[in-house]
Amino acid sequence: MHRILFCAAAMAAAIPAAQAQESLPQMRDELKKLQQRVEELEGRVKDAEDTATQAAQQASVRPQTESALNPGVSVILNGIYANLTQDPATYRINGFVPTMGDVAPPTRGFSLGESELGFMANIDHNFRGTLIASISPDNDSIGVEEGYIQTLSLPRGFTIKAGRFFSAIGYQNQIHAHAWDFTDAPLAMRAFMGGQLNEDGIQFRWLAPTQIYWDIGTELGRGRAFPASLSDSGKNGAGSVNLFTHVGGDIGESLAWQTGLSHFRTNPSNRTFNDPTAAKTDTFSGTSRLWVLSGILKWAPNGNSTYNNFKLQGEYFRRAEDGTLTFDSPGAALPNGYNSTQSGWYAQGVYQFVPMWRAGYRYDRLDSGTVSIDTSTSGLNPATAFPILAPYKPTKHSLMIDWSPSEFSRLRLQLARDYSRMDQPDSQIFLQYIMSLGAHGAHTF
Repeated sequence: MHRILFCAAAMAAAIPAAQAQESLPQMRDELKKLQQRVEELEGRVKDAEDTATQAAQQASVRPQTESALNPGVSVILNGIYANLTQDPATYRINGFVPTMGDVAPPTRGFSLGESELGFMANIDHNFRGTLIASISPDNDSIGVEEGYIQTLSLPRGFTIKAGRFFSAIGYQNQIHAHAWDFTDAPLAMRAFMGGQLNEDGIQFRWLAPTQIYWDIGTELGRGRAFPASLSDSGKNGAGSVNLFTHVGGDIGESLAWQTGLSHFRTNPSNRTFNDPTAAKTDTFSGTSRLWVLSGILKWAPNGNSTYNNFKLQGEYFRRAEDGTLTFDSPGAALPNGYNSTQSGWYAQGVYQFVPMWRAGYRYDRLDSGTVSIDTSTSGLNPATAFPILAPYKPTKHSLMIDWSPSEFSRLRLQLARDYSRMDQPDSQIFLQYIMSLGAHGAHTF
């Protein structure tokens, strides 16, 4: 407005007085029209701002009906070529009770890895729903990997999750396999959790109102899988309990960190396992307690991870079990006192040295620790009756390099030397592709 008045004044000064006197009425009319035009434009701008503000306020309280009616759908395709010197059908981890879980390396040659089909959406402003189905390549069966609801509107930092979900025990167990930095799970996850532990139950989590990230939570589960047992599923109440907490924050602009501590407890009843070294079936009943300590450090220059970044990750596991170990339960059924304290850990580092390219190394180590078997009643010889539990310290070295041309695709080469089987080292080569189709939510820190 001031600019318009200034221009009009300058024009008047340049015109002789007589002519200026005659043109003043015309100039006033033109100035009035300009003023009206400016006021009209200002009104339109204000209306647009009011409309945008109202839409934002409504969106913050209104359920996302578009997502509820049309949930986000994602598909993860996973394929693997495996070259192994040892037969994966006879895989075992010496010194540890077999988990009966999916812990062996992939089949030799070409195979379709476990693929995923996911549906995710806000149900309303109070709840969000997630269903992720896993498609097994062996028998073409479809199973529910995760299927849960989660609250969105509880006050004071509380959230509740109910259904089937990956347990918040440790760090990597909460992450879907396609987002892992290596093709397979660390040895500690295989030995102590049977691979990746998902539970049917309910999770309570509280996020503290602190400057650093701090959460505390608990999970009550059915005890549907190792280290619990399916025979626990018929009882009322919780078959497993997990207590966990995580603390994290930033160090300057380039570093972020997180630590976590979990305690998982269950009481397996007739937990069955086949001893591959003795061709028989044994069972365990008693108490199983597992502690997991995790730590993650991420570096990206000035917080920008586009070109270079580095991730250091590690977890320590310690398990104590005591109860009754029954020899040849379908036949002789000889009970023996059992007590063990075992541990294991892994550490890995992954470095993105240029955009789209990463390289990493992981070291795994287990310690069979102290295993005490009281055979005074049965009269068995522990060394010959339970050869799989002979003292041993399995290790593994893994080296990988991967290429991710986009956030939806990744190709990986992994070389590994696995010493899980006593006196039978396994040299492993994996070629893997991971492709993501459709919308997929962000993963944990």
